[in-house]
Amino acid sequence: MAWDFETDPEFQKELDWIEDFVRREVEPLDHVLGSAWDVHDDNRNRLVRPLQQQVKERKLWACHLGPDLGGQGYGQVKLALMNEILGRSRFGPSVFGCQAPDSGNGEILAHYGTAAQKERYLFPLLNNEIVSCFSMTEPQGGADPKVFTTRAEKHGGEWVINGEKWFSSNARFASFFIVMAVTDPDHPDPYRRQSMFIVPAETSGVNIIRNTGIGSERIGSHAYMRYENVRVPEDHMLGGRGDGFVVAQTRLGGGRIHHAMRTMGQVRKAFDMMCERALSRESQGQRLSEMQMTQEKIADSWIEMEQFRLLVLRSAWRIDKYKDYRKVRKDIAAVKVMMSRVLRDVASRALQLHGSLGLSTEMPFGDQVLESFHMALADGPTEVHKITVARQVLRDYQPSNEMFPAYHLINQRQQAVERFGGLIDPVEAEFEIGEAV
Repeated sequence: MAWDFETDPEFQKELDWIEDFVRREVEPLDHVLGSAWDVHDDNRNRLVRPLQQQVKERKLWACHLGPDLGGQGYGQVKLALMNEILGRSRFGPSVFGCQAPDSGNGEILAHYGTAAQKERYLFPLLNNEIVSCFSMTEPQGGADPKVFTTRAEKHGGEWVINGEKWFSSNARFASFFIVMAVTDPDHPDPYRRQSMFIVPAETSGVNIIRNTGIGSERIGSHAYMRYENVRVPEDHMLGGRGDGFVVAQTRLGGGRIHHAMRTMGQVRKAFDMMCERALSRESQGQRLSEMQMTQEKIADSWIEMEQFRLLVLRSAWRIDKYKDYRKVRKDIAAVKVMMSRVLRDVASRALQLHGSLGLSTEMPFGDQVLESFHMALADGPTEVHKITVARQVLRDYQPSNEMFPAYHLINQRQQAVERFGGLIDPVEAEFEIGEAV
């Protein structure tokens, strides 16, 4: 029977190295550099490239990829434990070659790209020589592909794309876009109407209307896009015609686990700050740590944090065990729901204990709280994932057509009497409805 909460000692050595490396070398980059995705920034490359080389020499580069693509082919549990540490820094994933959306886009190209596409796009992407953009959501329809209006129409040996996309991450830095567009608007299955395309950034008609930031983000990295008569070759479709939704799912399952554990890294940072603050400050003649309301905040935060971490790791373990995301769909959706809630709650408590300092831009809590709402919307809103959890849970149950179900206490008592009546003394009085059994 395998039921273990320990990390393999050899891999723990790697985690210890990663933790020290991230705290000492990577976290300081957050305070002196701009975007982690701006591969054209000389300052960024001057500081980041040597760190990336150290990671490669340690054989920890792009560990989500198989050896054929330069990674270690780690399972989800190992990746989760790594990402918990990398999430402490904006630059952590880029230094270790696993930054979103490039990691997910790389998985799509690895699965569906031709040899020529891999040579042109995938290999430079995996080496962080370039970055990419996943351009899916739309201003009028959010993440619901059933209401997308961006169209791709076939003209000879080309596809012509027209439409608008919203919140296309890192578009301003991207060398190429992976774009979902409607190719079969009349298909009876609404999930078979879309297809996925590679669109090189230099293609005529690819326009960034504006870049939008979140909170105090210094460089807005989410673009409002307009595609105007954008022509791409026929072979730039990823997967088959109508496979857009299936292709999109390729990048989401494992990516949500990685994102959750990176969030765990941010939650832990906020929690550590909250605990230090509670031990360091006094009010009304008492340390904050001695006040019961402060203790409640710390206790609630630790409990929620540990619950979330265990849920994510168990979900990662189930992915490794079944190697079938469909069997873990409920777990992944639950992780997605809980992720934003835990960050919001812990960061909010940390902000409160830091008073006006916590509210200011001199501390990270305001951005963390706002980021929690971003998490509740990205990769599908929380409400959609709750529906998924409920539907998956209810599949394990059957309805009752009886007036009173089998679990009705009267029915249960009658079944017990029929089973044990010959072995016990006769019951002296019948239970009345409502009387305790």
